[in-house]
Amino acid sequence: MTQAPGDDRHGAGPEPAAGDHEDAYSLFQRGHELMRGRHHAQATIVLERAARLEPGRGSILEALGRAYYNSGQHGRSAETFGALLEIDPSAHYAHYALGQSLKQLGDVSRARTHLRLAVALSPTTRLYRNALDRLAPRDSGP
Repeated sequence: MTQAPGDDRHGAGPEPAAGDHEDAYSLFQRGHELMRGRHHAQATIVLERAARLEPGRGSILEALGRAYYNSGQHGRSAETFGALLEIDPSAHYAHYALGQSLKQLGDVSRARTHLRLAVALSPTTRLYRNALDRLAPRDSGP
């Protein structure tokens, strides 16, 4: 089935006409609006475009990672938060979000590592501590 020009099948809006390209900031804002409306899958489409225009922009990567996570794309979420940590290794929210993504993927050991880092970087953030506490206890061995 072919898609007609301007068909808004994904809710992310039609592609801009030639010469009417959206800038990364406009796409970022539109992605946030979609997430506020709980349209996370559609937000990923818009935020992916913003990320292509501004590769390595931390604020865009964080929003894209959140949109992936909230749309159930945990592998892509983990990859995106990993990329954000390459830019800013001290980003406590990125450690938390990567930990949550890894937990969803079943990688509890790596999830624990990133959640511990989030807690260490921001010890007063209860969200991070609670997430770490909810992980299955580490096997203590026989």
